[in-house]
Amino acid sequence: MSWIGTSPELPSIMLNAHTDVVPVFEEFWTHGPFDATKLENGDIIGRGTQDMKCVAIQYIEAVRNLIAQGVRLARTLHLTFVPDEEIGGHSGMELFVDHERFKALNIGFALDEGLANETDAFTVYYGERAPWWVRVKAVGRPGHGSRFVENTATEKLMRVIEKFLAFRQQQKSLLESGEAKTLGDVTTLNLTMLEGGVQFNIVPAEASAGFDIRIPPTVDLVEFEKQLGVWTSSEEGVTFEFVSKFENNQMTVLDDNNVWWKAFKTACDAQALTLVTEIFPAATDSRYIRQKSIPALGFSPINNTPILLHDHNEFLNEAVFVRGVTVYEHVLKSIGNVPPQ
Repeated sequence: MSWIGTSPELPSIMLNAHTDVVPVFEEFWTHGPFDATKLENGDIIGRGTQDMKCVAIQYIEAVRNLIAQGVRLARTLHLTFVPDEEIGGHSGMELFVDHERFKALNIGFALDEGLANETDAFTVYYGERAPWWVRVKAVGRPGHGSRFVENTATEKLMRVIEKFLAFRQQQKSLLESGEAKTLGDVTTLNLTMLEGGVQFNIVPAEASAGFDIRIPPTVDLVEFEKQLGVWTSSEEGVTFEFVSKFENNQMTVLDDNNVWWKAFKTACDAQALTLVTEIFPAATDSRYIRQKSIPALGFSPINNTPILLHDHNEFLNEAVFVRGVTVYEHVLKSIGNVPPQ
C-alpha cells in the first residue's frame, strides 16, 4: 500500500509490519485469544495486540488521518505487510529485500516493530542481536544399559553443555550486576533441545543438543564462532553445526548526521515523549533491511504496558493504542518531509 509523495523521485519510507503471530494455548487465556475482547478498563486482549497487528493498524490509521487533514508529504510512504517473521522471515522479508519489486520502491528509511515499555517512556531500537541456532552433536561408545560404558556420547555432550552454560551464567551475571545495561547488550544462550537414545536399555551412540544464541552487534562474530569450536573440540567426537546463522549485523547510527533519526527524534520531542534507545534483544525483519544498508528503527508506540508478546493474555489498552496513532501522525509528517540530501 503506497501513499505517493509530492516528490516521488526521492528515496521513500517503508512502514513495515508482519502479519503472522505465534501459536496460542487457549487453556491459559482468560478470554478467547482471537476475540479481541475489550475489558471495562479498555484493555484489549488478543494475540497480536502487541506483536504486531497493533502497529500495522496504527500505520493505516495515521495515514488515513493525515490524508483527511489534507496533509501532503514530500516523500512516498510504502506500507508493507509481510509473512513468516515469527519463523525467521526466510520466506518473507529475507526474500523480499532481494526482489526487484523491493528495489523499485527506492527505500531510504524504514520503521518496523519494537517492544512495549512498562514505564512512561518509549523504546527505540537501532540494532538487534544476531540469532544463531546451533546443534552440538556427540558420538561415543554404545552399549547395554546395565554396564558402565566408557566414553559415551551423552557423557561427552554433558561436559560440553557445561561449558556452554558456564558462558551463559557469565553473561547473565553481567546483566544482573549492571555492567551490561540491557538484555540487548549481552549474549544470551539457552539450551532448547536435547535428542538421543532409542530405548531405555541401550546406551546411545549419538546424542545432540540445540542452543538458541543471540549475539549483540558489538561482539566479533568470527571470534565467537571460534569459541564454539574450542568448547566442542575439548571432547573427542563432538562437533557443532549451524541450523540458522545470521552474520550481517548492522546498526543504525543515532546522531545528527542521520537525518532520519534527527527527524524522528524531533517529532517525538515535540510531543514531549521520553525515548530510550536500545539493541533489540530478539530478532525482527529490520535486520534484513539494515543488511541492505538502509537505516531502520524498531518502534512500537506502546508505553505503560507490560511486555507480553508471545505470552498468554497478550493485551494493549485502547487509550495507549489510540495515542500511538497520534504519535505516528507526528512522526510521519516529520520523516516524510526530510529534505533531499
